[in-house]
Amino acid sequence: MTSDVLLKAEDVRVTFDIHRSNSMPWQKPLSLHAVNGVSFELRPGETLGIVGESGCGKSTLARAMIRMVPATGSALWNGETNLLELSPREMLKYRSDIQMIFQDPLASLNPRMKVGDIIAEPLITHQKGIGKEEVRERVQEMMSRVGLLPNQINRYPHEFSGGQCQRIGIARALIVRPKLIICDEPVSALDVSIQAQVINLLMELQRELGLALMFIAHDLSVVKHISTRVMVLYLGRVMEVAPSDELYAAPQHPYTQALLSAVPIPDPEIERNKTALPLEGDLPSPLNPPSGCVFRTRCPRATAICAEQTPPLRTDPDKGSQHSFACHHPGPETEALTA
Repeated sequence: MTSDVLLKAEDVRVTFDIHRSNSMPWQKPLSLHAVNGVSFELRPGETLGIVGESGCGKSTLARAMIRMVPATGSALWNGETNLLELSPREMLKYRSDIQMIFQDPLASLNPRMKVGDIIAEPLITHQKGIGKEEVRERVQEMMSRVGLLPNQINRYPHEFSGGQCQRIGIARALIVRPKLIICDEPVSALDVSIQAQVINLLMELQRELGLALMFIAHDLSVVKHISTRVMVLYLGRVMEVAPSDELYAAPQHPYTQALLSAVPIPDPEIERNKTALPLEGDLPSPLNPPSGCVFRTRCPRATAICAEQTPPLRTDPDKGSQHSFACHHPGPETEALTA
């Protein structure tokens, strides 16, 4: 049986045990819930944007999907296989379908390997018996496809710029023709002009190859440009998820509204006159998260019920079945200042 949903995650949880001191081994370790009950769906050709502050669990969630960190729950691939239940050996046959592009383009490349060998490595690993000539042809073809010169195949990573190194990372991910690419802040280390080039390249390749993308980023303007749907995380929990246009036009959760209000607007007049929503204080420690709604300690709408009850992720019938949020007091931005 196959499904039109490529990846369906349900109640994904990642917990790390933190040992307080080696000198006091009798103390019980603390539990850090890095990802706490996250669910989402991803279809072929879609891009799911994942946003939130540092430490909210974005990268941990991505790594859980490819079994780089242990997780519980369900991550159903093609409606058939729960990736989270596979052994490392069983997971190997799915790794060519799910590839990852990392945040630091240079650090993710082996400095002692030539670029051609770096790009070819997944191909040689997952397609046993492929000839050297075919490998070289496919590597050069992929280099051309991502905007690199094929005659640079014998150069080393330090001979390339940051943007070119990220293109090498994209070529390495695409060489095995995957169905899903997880992009873990792939442009945050690049200059703004180079960011646009990499984003446009990913969108072009997605249209050509029908790729599904999980795109993690801090920059909400980048996420808006590339995403089909957007999921907002805070302390490992989903705060809001909706189609991209709808979420940016009418965010319902005060955390989403605060994130969007912090995005600079190119028009100086509009930027000066816009109302920024208050987002005071720092992210609470994930070792000791607030009771009830984890966002309540920084929320301008928080009331007693927010401390007592964890709001479920629910759908407002007026907003459509694809717009969900976890808030006791959702509503337009203007309500945040008067609640």
